[in-house]
Amino acid sequence: MNQADLSKLVSALRIAVKPKPRLFASPEGPAGRLRKLKATVTALVKYERIELNYPRAEEAQGYAERLISDAIRNGDCHKHTMEMADYWLDEKQLIHKLFKVLVPRFKEYNSSYTKLVLGPKTYPGYYAGTAILELKGNPFPALQPATQNYHYWLHNVLLDEAKREFRVAKAESNTNLSEPVASKN
Repeated sequence: MNQADLSKLVSALRIAVKPKPRLFASPEGPAGRLRKLKATVTALVKYERIELNYPRAEEAQGYAERLISDAIRNGDCHKHTMEMADYWLDEKQLIHKLFKVLVPRFKEYNSSYTKLVLGPKTYPGYYAGTAILELKGNPFPALQPATQNYHYWLHNVLLDEAKREFRVAKAESNTNLSEPVASKN
């Protein structure tokens, strides 16, 4: 029977797109807002790491994820995907980068293709809510160091054992104090 392929109907985005109203607005109206989003997605594909305000970064992340997801799923021979890439990327040489560099990089990814990191707070002063939006697998050093498990390092093992011995000794001394002392008559 003729049944629809469900994988084509269900969104393949790997991030949660929040249905809340967006805080990113433009005094130029909706056209200016889209122009800023297009410039942001173009800059993200071009530089692979950009710093901007948080609401704009959060919204641009969804559009970049959708663009890369469609490019991976449909390839460069699909008419709609090429029209989307042509619309979102202002610099046309970046379309080549999207399909020849980013698609092979992200083909085997099981998670999202972008990473959104909150920027540092400048104190004292007004916190503008900066964020760093980056493509995963970029050539830049990591923003956040990889967390390591230091639990089994020698000095931590020795400290843990000393803490355990101290607690045992303290518990024994507490039980000795609470025992009733037999009086001699």
